[in-house]
Amino acid sequence: MTRLLDLSKVHGQSPWIDNLKRSFLADGGLATLVERGVRGVTSNPTIFQKAISGSQDYDEQYAAAIAAGSSTEDAYWALVGHDVTAACAILAPVHTASAGVDGYVSLEVSPLLADNTAATSAAARHLHTTLHLANLMVKIPATAAGVPAIEEMIAEGRNINVTLIFSIERYDAVMEAYIHGLERLLEGGTTDLSGTASVASFFVSRVDTEVDRRLEKAGTPGALALRGRAAIAQAVLAYHLFNQRFSGPRWERLAAHGARPQRPLWASTSTKNPAFPDTLYVDSLIGPQSVNTLPDATLEAFDNHGTLARTIDEVEAVANAFATMNGLRAEGIDMDDVALTLEHEGVASFVKSFEELLSTLEERGAQLRAKA
Repeated sequence: MTRLLDLSKVHGQSPWIDNLKRSFLADGGLATLVERGVRGVTSNPTIFQKAISGSQDYDEQYAAAIAAGSSTEDAYWALVGHDVTAACAILAPVHTASAGVDGYVSLEVSPLLADNTAATSAAARHLHTTLHLANLMVKIPATAAGVPAIEEMIAEGRNINVTLIFSIERYDAVMEAYIHGLERLLEGGTTDLSGTASVASFFVSRVDTEVDRRLEKAGTPGALALRGRAAIAQAVLAYHLFNQRFSGPRWERLAAHGARPQRPLWASTSTKNPAFPDTLYVDSLIGPQSVNTLPDATLEAFDNHGTLARTIDEVEAVANAFATMNGLRAEGIDMDDVALTLEHEGVASFVKSFEELLSTLEERGAQLRAKA
């Protein structure tokens, strides 16, 4: 049995792959990963920018779309929709066998809509109704404008992957949006809530990158001793809050109608600092009812030499997490400002990738029209 299979079967954490590209589908790469234990797929604008700009795999479909009169952006959605549909077919057996717990493929709404609640809701609704895939999760960023859209989509019974979460406070708001959305769905007449699934993508390594930069700027012995600890501490406390939120009378009322907890998903789990172990953000965050979406290299590293043990809710881990957060406050690290900085950077990065890809496609489209 692979470590990936053990991770889910023994420890209750689902390994997903944070990558999607056409060659990955055509050469059987994704199917092989599913056999090894991968239970879901995530994507984002940067992943698709690299996939489409970096290969000729999409040229034939794109040329046909341009010849049919599609706009550049419509052609983009057709390209990624094709890949997502194919990936959903590969993951469909996992979705069925897990009774809808796993087997999802995530597709993000346009990052240009991150500050527009109504437009985000409309875009998510459009993707769900157009692709019409039972194991599709539409990704909505956890911006201030995104949170109400998340609630609205859950209230409509749509599967949502909440992305770009960088703080405990915003994570709490996301869980509230999910729970209230389910309450609205129930009040609207849907008595079986088991068909609505969601994960909350809490970003990890980027937190250490930003916090460590600030700690090094502070330069005190106490500050330097805290390097490499903030991200795991925050994720441990997020998991602690998850267990609190999805218990008690309010949640039990929904669970009685088949509602599933909105599992925390650990994202950005590759180590950015070469001084850290390459499986740090996997080994340290293992616990039931959670997901870890791994980039290719991190997945291979974990399956080769990762440590399989329930770690995230150990008494010592929780105590260390509280101590770390107290230490960061004592050193003047404003975690709210860290989260806001990372959120802005995350949205800007996806916008940049999205716009660069559309520009590349526009240039290809002009060449194709000139030849026609």
